[in-house]
Amino acid sequence: MDSAHSHAHAHGHGHGPVPPVSRHLRKVITAILVPFVAAVVAGLVVLWPGGVPAHDRTGVGFDQQTQSGRVVKTEDVKCSDVNAEPGAAPGTETAPSPGPSAAPSSGPAICQRATIEVTSGKDRGRTFTEIVQPTQTRHYTQNQKVLLAYAPQAPRELQYSVTDVDRAFPLWLLAGIFAAVVVLVGRLRGVLALVALVISFAVLTLFILPAILHGSNPLLVAVIGGSAIMLIALYMCHGLNARTSVAVLGTLCSLLLIGVLGSVFIDWAVLSGNTSDETGLIHALYPDIEIRGLLLAGIIIGSLGVLDDVTVTQTSAVWELREADPGASRRRLYSAAMRIGRDHIASVVNTLVLAYAGAALPLLLLFSIAQRGVLAVAGSELVAEEIVRTLVGSIGLVVAVPLTTALAVLVVSADRGGGDTVPGGTGRGHRRRAK
Repeated sequence: MDSAHSHAHAHGHGHGPVPPVSRHLRKVITAILVPFVAAVVAGLVVLWPGGVPAHDRTGVGFDQQTQSGRVVKTEDVKCSDVNAEPGAAPGTETAPSPGPSAAPSSGPAICQRATIEVTSGKDRGRTFTEIVQPTQTRHYTQNQKVLLAYAPQAPRELQYSVTDVDRAFPLWLLAGIFAAVVVLVGRLRGVLALVALVISFAVLTLFILPAILHGSNPLLVAVIGGSAIMLIALYMCHGLNARTSVAVLGTLCSLLLIGVLGSVFIDWAVLSGNTSDETGLIHALYPDIEIRGLLLAGIIIGSLGVLDDVTVTQTSAVWELREADPGASRRRLYSAAMRIGRDHIASVVNTLVLAYAGAALPLLLLFSIAQRGVLAVAGSELVAEEIVRTLVGSIGLVVAVPLTTALAVLVVSADRGGGDTVPGGTGRGHRRRAK
């Protein structure tokens, strides 16, 4: 059987109802999953944070108060006329140098003076100016929407400054195109996938993030929240049936493995998790947060989406292979499904590694500029953290393939004669039976 075709077929798994399994197997699967679901629900109730805890704003980085703004006017001016020396820190103005002019011989340096209007908050309608030097990468255009940092304690003329460009419209447009494509191609399953995506985002923003900020154990929060996302996404998109339940069990076992491996190697490699300005600011605002646990929680949540894809593919492959050949032995079913799984492993692991490498590309460039050896670069905490994150997630991903395949083979093989297929038959009659 061609593995590429099998992969595509496995992902489709929408050709008619899922073959039913016997009442005995349904009881076994239910006996395993019901306590797990109950534990997840209990964890959500006990750890539910009730919103993000309040804190005094520091005015630093992401912790600034923000307002909306609009560029109402731009004009070119000589940098010397606005006391802005080319090469100074972005957004700063300096006094004229008493020495010779630093302007190049070709002529005076030209800066951009932008007039910004505050469009939200109590100071709506107020304007201020920003000077953009020729060496800065961001330049403004008239009527461009921007985000403003607001510092109420600063002198009036310094209370507002541009912190970023307002990208709301292009991002919402892109999200709309994405949703339209998913619905057009996926139809009902596409709609269900979008609903599951919204629910997953809600669990992340309403439970996982606030619970961590309230001081709950990040690993426990990630396991409970990730499990809730997994249950909702898988059952909503793929139906409440034995096949989906096997995928849930395979994903759960792989997540536990990732959690154990991640915990061991984060401790062994002495990773603090505090390797960026963002984690440093979080720790300053909420000292009770366990930053190392936050790193492990990130590994678990980051691996969840890819794991779902792998486990669903493998269970679907086993079910489709069994339907195509009802008399196949366990060994034959397992071998055929693993041929599909190995192709999946090769593509997904490569994708995972390249995704992490792409995210860390600026960091890798800096190490390349410093001309440090590969071992020295890999040993630095910044890179070691990404290596542990990538390899732990990849190990869980690879192990999920044979594990989920074996579970699926055991289920469909143990159910032989239990009502899902008739050995030696066409495999069609079962579609008229109740699940």
